[in-house]
Amino acid sequence: MAVDYFMHEKIWFEKYKYDDAERRYYEQMNGPVGSSSRQQENGASTILRDIARARENIQKSLAGSASTTSSGPAGDQNELLSRISHLEVENQNLRSVVADLQMAIFKLESRLNALEKSSTSHQPSPVPPTQKVEPFSVPSKKVELPSASPAKKVEPAAAEEDDDDDIDLFGSDDEEEDQEAAKVREERLRQYAEKKAKKPGLIAKSSILLDVKPWDDETDMVKMEECVRSVHMDGLVWGASKLVPVGYGIKKLQIQCVVEDDKVGTDILEEEITKFEDYVQSVDIAAFNKI
Repeated sequence: MAVDYFMHEKIWFEKYKYDDAERRYYEQMNGPVGSSSRQQENGASTILRDIARARENIQKSLAGSASTTSSGPAGDQNELLSRISHLEVENQNLRSVVADLQMAIFKLESRLNALEKSSTSHQPSPVPPTQKVEPFSVPSKKVELPSASPAKKVEPAAAEEDDDDDIDLFGSDDEEEDQEAAKVREERLRQYAEKKAKKPGLIAKSSILLDVKPWDDETDMVKMEECVRSVHMDGLVWGASKLVPVGYGIKKLQIQCVVEDDKVGTDILEEEITKFEDYVQSVDIAAFNKI
């Protein structure tokens, strides 16, 4: 806006000429003036000339800046167009790369499907678990001596027939076992059973943390602990204990014990402790862990 304003502003650059002409006119009309007035007029005229030249220079500089500003947007527009064309080329390259990757993935998927189909079609059938394959055994033939009687000649033929019957082409188990191997196996089984019977079994135990609560703050906690520890059972072992404050001056007894699961139950233990009604209000299980 400022550039347009200065471009269209009208400036009187030749005012000094008119001032000189006016001065000469009045000199002719009124006669010559003094030297001091002339000097003052000359100084004013020089100032006016300097002002006019400064205005001229300002107008030229503004005109140059306007031309540069007019050429600036065109350069920016050209740069923007070049960037857009470069981005389009990169976009085309990326699209071609993505298309190649999609084609490679499609080929890999088709190849995997073909391999899976071939593996499922050529998979061997499982062998039945009861089937036992044994090697084919050639029957041994007995050599007949020339001095053998006619009754003995019939025996090799019968033996050959029996050998042919013994050939098991379908993998069935042997019907007879070696007697010595059977005796050894039975002896080992008997020894293992005796050893296992002598070995003691594991005893399942549990660690229980009990919270024994009194009636009020006047209950004798030492006496209450003595009553709790007076409970004796097979498989019950008492451990450490402590007093835990509950509130309003009342404390509860926390006592640890270890019990055998087969001999002592939690219900029986609670019943035995709650029998001391003068001291015990209730019994709770705070923690229960298997050992």
